[in-house]
Amino acid sequence: MRRPNIGGTFKARKLGHFRDEAAYQRYCTAYDTAFAALPVVPAQTWDIDTSFGSVRVYRFGADTREPMLLLPGRAAASPMWAGNLPGLVDARGTYCIDLLGEPGLSVQTRPVTGDADHAAWLDELIAALPVDRVHLVGLSFGGWTALNLAGHRPGRLASVTVLDPVNTFGRITWKVVVVSLGAVIPGMPGPWRRKLMSWIAGGAEASDADPVAALIASGLRDFAAMLPQPTYPSDERLRSITVPALAVIAGRSIIHNPAKAAERAHRLLPTATVETWPLATHALNGEFPERIASTINTFVGRH
Repeated sequence: MRRPNIGGTFKARKLGHFRDEAAYQRYCTAYDTAFAALPVVPAQTWDIDTSFGSVRVYRFGADTREPMLLLPGRAAASPMWAGNLPGLVDARGTYCIDLLGEPGLSVQTRPVTGDADHAAWLDELIAALPVDRVHLVGLSFGGWTALNLAGHRPGRLASVTVLDPVNTFGRITWKVVVVSLGAVIPGMPGPWRRKLMSWIAGGAEASDADPVAALIASGLRDFAAMLPQPTYPSDERLRSITVPALAVIAGRSIIHNPAKAAERAHRLLPTATVETWPLATHALNGEFPERIASTINTFVGRH
């Protein structure tokens, strides 16, 4: 593993970093705890170098030529897929990564300046995997990242699935921006941070007793991300996407207007499968793990 970015000197270089050594140690403890709770043991773990940094990669299940590749949400990391891995791995080989520039075990070495850079490092990563193409699956910011790659560099994609993607089909609300900024303020009391996380998740519980929630809380508190805000894709950009796509919109999501988001997805991705789950919040991967596995496996199986 490449040496992690620790300390404020990385801020001037616009690189994601842990705030200090104590923050890094706290995060590693939370990460190890959440990872140890995974119901599936990775068959392989390695770090892959790209021109923007080193990316932590885990492979679960069989080594297949067109596996699934899971992208976590902002401030999350690979352990956030704990509830989803059993149902997905049973059907197909599955890779998980920690997003570059976000809390996790990936290490950013070059500033990400915009959408093209986001697509570049992810495309380089997929090119380095021992696979032909991947079925890309992303939640929240991971969903934005997945469709961003489909719009810029689709050649290595067999399909793309996005779960309530942020700032993609509907603009992120100003309330979410304010609350998100509040959640990353150093020194924010733990109970307040958990309330903010719960609000963003649409009321889903955010307890330190949950290893994944504790990991996300540590990421928000102990890591400084220096990534630009995801750009809202133009109509033309979305219409240009020809990769088979599945979009799931959470009917109780507070990150955008769900009805308007679903309408835009239907209108601009006419060949995509678009579903709205009325009872789901933005934390739908934890709320409906069996339904997510069934829906994704069925879709991927067709492509």
